[in-house]
Amino acid sequence: METEKIPQEITTLVGREVYSKNGVFVGEVEDIRLDLERQTVTGLALHQLNNELFSSEARSARGVIIPYRWVQAVGDVVIVNDIVERLHQPDDETDEEEVPA
Repeated sequence: METEKIPQEITTLVGREVYSKNGVFVGEVEDIRLDLERQTVTGLALHQLNNELFSSEARSARGVIIPYRWVQAVGDVVIVNDIVERLHQPDDETDEEEVPA
């Protein structure tokens, strides 16, 4: 017998701590960015940022938005790809940069 999935509201993500897959604290989910036309989550707005990971510009803003495609798992905490750990060393050739909120 196939188990039915119980839909969860996306608002349950708000307030969850975000960690890299290596266990480094990234921040806390403050809001969700949605694409209403496609009805998909496109990003997580984070605040309470890890000062060691983000530039002073990002820390002085309200927070950052990370692409939802970086999310690896959601449970009691949100686990994201370890690329977030490399944000403090921006590479001009990538489009994977922090976005001040």
